[in-house]
Amino acid sequence: MSLWLAIGLTVVGCYAVKLVGLLVPAGVLERPLVRRLAALLPVALLAALTAQQAFADGRALVLDARAAGLVAAAVALLLRAPFLLVVAAAVLVTAGVRALGG
Repeated sequence: MSLWLAIGLTVVGCYAVKLVGLLVPAGVLERPLVRRLAALLPVALLAALTAQQAFADGRALVLDARAAGLVAAAVALLLRAPFLLVVAAAVLVTAGVRALGG
């Protein structure tokens, strides 16, 4: 029962956040600071999520195959590779390091 309660509260919370976003006056959204935050916040959140998934295991900091895959993806991005090649490089390097026992 508590699982369904958590799901219900999540649904209500998501709807409330969406509703609050729709109720914000247009004048507030046109401010330069708000526009800049709206542009940069998703990038910062994605970077934080990527770092947490690549370098954390519970409460410990780890350097394993995931970090090698992330480095391979960064190199591919620096070389201006297409997105699918970036993902493929990360997957192949991660799998290779894991296969070698890393």
